[in-house]
Amino acid sequence: MRNTSPDPADTAPIGPPPPFDPELAAALAVITQILPTGGSGADPGETPPEDVPGMAPVTDADLERGGFFRVAERSVPGPAGAPEVSLLICRPARATTPTPALYHIHGGGMMVGDNRTGMPDMLDLAEELGLAVVSVEYRLAPGTPHPGPVEDCYAGLRWTAEHAEELGVDRERIVVAGGSAGGGLAAAVTLMARDRGGPALFGQLLMCPMLDDRNDTPSAHQMTGIGVWDRASNEAGWTALLGAARGTDDVSPYAAPARATDLSGLPPAFIDVGSAETFRDEDVDYASRLWRAGGRAELHVWPGAFHGFSGMAPHAAVSRDARAARLVWLRRLLAT
Repeated sequence: MRNTSPDPADTAPIGPPPPFDPELAAALAVITQILPTGGSGADPGETPPEDVPGMAPVTDADLERGGFFRVAERSVPGPAGAPEVSLLICRPARATTPTPALYHIHGGGMMVGDNRTGMPDMLDLAEELGLAVVSVEYRLAPGTPHPGPVEDCYAGLRWTAEHAEELGVDRERIVVAGGSAGGGLAAAVTLMARDRGGPALFGQLLMCPMLDDRNDTPSAHQMTGIGVWDRASNEAGWTALLGAARGTDDVSPYAAPARATDLSGLPPAFIDVGSAETFRDEDVDYASRLWRAGGRAELHVWPGAFHGFSGMAPHAAVSRDARAARLVWLRRLLAT
C-alpha cells in the first residue's frame, strides 16, 4: 500500500529567517536606506535603477577594460512581428581564434535594467578566462508581458549562435548566464533551446535565479518585509510579467521555469543563492530536480546572504567566495 502521509517537511512550522552574515548585515543597513524593503522594483518608479547598489551606469570605458575588450552593439531580428533586439558584444581584442562566450541576460525584477546591467561581473569572468560576452536587451514588463521578454532573449541567442563565426565566437561553447530575473530568463531560454531544437548550449550559470511565480515557499514567507527583494517585491515583479495569470495553472515554464515538469536533457548548471533570501527554496528545489532528472548541477547556498549580495556588497568575504566559485565552475566546465 502506498504511504499517503504528508511529508514532515511540508507540515513543519516555518521558523524565523536565517541570520544575516555580519558583514552583509552591516551593508544591508545602508542598502535599505536607499532601497526600502518592499521596493527594489515593486514600483518601477520608486527607486531609480542607477541609485540601486550594483546597478550604477556602465560606460563604454568600463566595458573596454583598458583595451582588453572590443565593444560593439548590434540590432538583430527579434521575435516574429516584434521589434529588433539590441545585443551588446564584448570580445577579447587580441583573440585570434573563436572564443567561448557568455550569453548574458540582465536582472532587474523583470521591470528595470538594460543590456549593460550586471556586465561588470560578467566581464570579470570573461577577462579571467578569455571569453566573449554577448548581452541581450529585452523588452520589460509591465509594458511587455510574457512571452515578450523571454522571446526577445531567445531571438538574441539564436542570432548569436547563427552568426558565431562572424562574431569570433565558438558556437559549441555558449554558456547562458543571468542573475535574479535574468537567471530565471536564462533558465527559461535553456528550456526553449532544448524544446525547439537549438541552439545547443554548453552550460547555464544561474545566479540567485527568479524561477517561481507562486511566491509561496517557506523562504518567501520567511523573508516577508526583510532584506532585499522580499515577498511583496516578488509578487509585484511576477504580476507585472504575468498579470492575473500569476500563481494560476496557466503559467508556462518559459515564464516561470519552476513550473517545468521535465528537466531532462539540459546542459550543466551552476546555481547559487543566499540562505536569507526569497529565492532560496525554489532554487534549491530546481537543482534537486535537475539531479533527479539525471542532469549535472552545482548548487551553492551562501550562509547569511541576501538577494544580490555579491553585487551590492562586493567586499564581504562571502561575496568574494561566491564570485570565486562561479569562476572555478566556469573554468572547469570549459576545460571539458
